[in-house]
Amino acid sequence: MKKALQFLKKEPMLTISLLAAIIAMIITPPTEKLIQDIDWRTLGTLLMMLCVLEGFKKENVLKPVVGLASRLKHMTTLSLFLVFGVFFTSMFVTNDVSLIIFVPLTILLFRNGGKEHYILPVISLENIAAIRGSMLMPFGSPQNLFLYGQANVTAWHFMLHMLPLSALSGLLLVGFIFFLYRKNPREEIVAAGKDEPWQAAGKVRRIGYLLLFAVIIAVIVTRTSLWPYAVLLVLGVIVLLDRKLLLQVDYVLLVTFLCFFIFSSSIAGNGGIAAVLKQAVAGNEYWWAIGLSQIISNVPATIVLYPFTENFAGLIYGADTAGLCSLIGSLASVINYRIYVREYPRNGGKFVKVFTLISWAFFLTVVMAGYFLSRWKFF
Repeated sequence: MKKALQFLKKEPMLTISLLAAIIAMIITPPTEKLIQDIDWRTLGTLLMMLCVLEGFKKENVLKPVVGLASRLKHMTTLSLFLVFGVFFTSMFVTNDVSLIIFVPLTILLFRNGGKEHYILPVISLENIAAIRGSMLMPFGSPQNLFLYGQANVTAWHFMLHMLPLSALSGLLLVGFIFFLYRKNPREEIVAAGKDEPWQAAGKVRRIGYLLLFAVIIAVIVTRTSLWPYAVLLVLGVIVLLDRKLLLQVDYVLLVTFLCFFIFSSSIAGNGGIAAVLKQAVAGNEYWWAIGLSQIISNVPATIVLYPFTENFAGLIYGADTAGLCSLIGSLASVINYRIYVREYPRNGGKFVKVFTLISWAFFLTVVMAGYFLSRWKFF
């Protein structure tokens, strides 16, 4: 029991989701319909993504990107590469994985080059890049994956609607980086990262994970009803490639999703509560998504608000903007904080200060653009 309580204390989002699910099931007792209403497709797709991306990390599939970064010699160029490395990779490997790859690399390069005072502003910009880059793709973030599964649109239609805000964010990130180095745009850095060679024994696994990733993308884009077989295929291949990998998957995120699905379905199944929430949320999805995300983060907020949403665009734009307000707004931001504090344990407060200042400057620049775009009907 003591270990269980310690684990729940360590994973606050899981604790909140469990309590929410239990309370919801007390209010609205579970039924067969509740089980059917759970988005099992999203859960299955998320499981596949988590497994394969864990393989990407373990086998260092993106090593060429890391090697290129270590050869850049100017702070502006290096920062542009790192920030937009996060921006573009987050579209395909999700925002949290892109931060796990690039934030430690940033700390290593800047520390070795004597530029530690730039670490906090640059990784704060990387955090923004992860949030705003990942919004373009249906599989860039968990909330996008969920909402794309609910929307009866093609992947190209989805990307078209997300492109204006994603492109605007990319341009703003360039401006923020040049502002950071405005005193000396050609400031130099001499630093070498650890460019360890690939192990020959891992070649088959690397190819296998890349092929499985292609399968997952095909499943998402085609919306095939055969997705359960794809889940079995991915799990089966991973067992053959590296069965120990299955022990390292982030099942906490998967269970958190499941609990919030239960909460959302239970609340939506209660006529009185559903009527009140629908009246409050409908027409104000954008602001509700941003506000509720500051309490329970954008992924669970998206799941909770979806049943009461009339403006799909407002919900998805709000959820993808919420991470700019606070650490709690996005799980990716929490991961960024954890990585930094692991290296600088006494600088947690400094991280929050710098992160909040930069993120709010960006948020205030894009928040109204997102609001006006939310009137552009998704379908």
